[in-house]
Amino acid sequence: MQNNARLGIMFMIATTFVFAIQDGISRHLAGNYNVLMIVMIRYWFFAAFVITIARKQSGSIRKAAATKQPILQITRGVLLSLEICVMVTGFVALGLVESHAVFACYPLLIAALSGPVLGEQVGWRRWTAIGIGFVGVLVILQPGYAVFAPAAVIPLIAALMFALYGLLTRYASRKDTTVTSFFWTGVAGAVVMTIVGAWSWEPMTSQDWAWMATLCVTGATGHWLLIKTYEVAEASAVQPFAYLQLVFASAIGVFIMGETIRPNVALGTVIVIAAGLFTLWRARQKS
Repeated sequence: MQNNARLGIMFMIATTFVFAIQDGISRHLAGNYNVLMIVMIRYWFFAAFVITIARKQSGSIRKAAATKQPILQITRGVLLSLEICVMVTGFVALGLVESHAVFACYPLLIAALSGPVLGEQVGWRRWTAIGIGFVGVLVILQPGYAVFAPAAVIPLIAALMFALYGLLTRYASRKDTTVTSFFWTGVAGAVVMTIVGAWSWEPMTSQDWAWMATLCVTGATGHWLLIKTYEVAEASAVQPFAYLQLVFASAIGVFIMGETIRPNVALGTVIVIAAGLFTLWRARQKS
């Protein structure tokens, strides 16, 4: 374990860029094929990657899989796989820009739920930041206006699911290693997606199979970069840079997918990110 903040930040920037590319490809494929099939194939590759990493770091698959809380680990893996399905559906319904703008509130949800789920103390400053952040979400969603799209609720549901996944991961870390949690994330997700996605199989063109292969490679690459990020730097030092995924995904949405950024979305996103950065700063100060 190193402590090289500059290198960690570079890895995190690379991670967010690769994940943004992954999101763009996911939106393209899900616009033409069933979301469940796309996520299922992606998870097959991801599970193979996870098993390889887990065996390398633990010495054997049995050691990597060893856990005293299997139900919790399986729940985590299933929750993340379903969250990805919901988020990709949001990409198709709303586009990358607005989906990521709403999804950016997930750190605030983690902060808000860390009390009831983990028993952590949340002070008034963080509660204030959480409240301000959700004002930003309302600015993005514009409830009560004719332009409000009910589909905007989709990435909000995905953000809640991802926040719960993050909290369960933190809870699981009290008894299990990171390698064990990573193993169950990939394997449990692959199993459940095969069960629900096999019924949605559709023939793909050779060109889209190439995109599918690229999606699988970017997914594994992004997770490898994320692992390297936390190996060389503390999470508190690099986490604020995770918001760059919103910037990169929005750029792909605007310049490649032909999306637009509405003024309320831009303003609301700034509010949400500012509130999120404040909660991260407060967590770092308290630790």
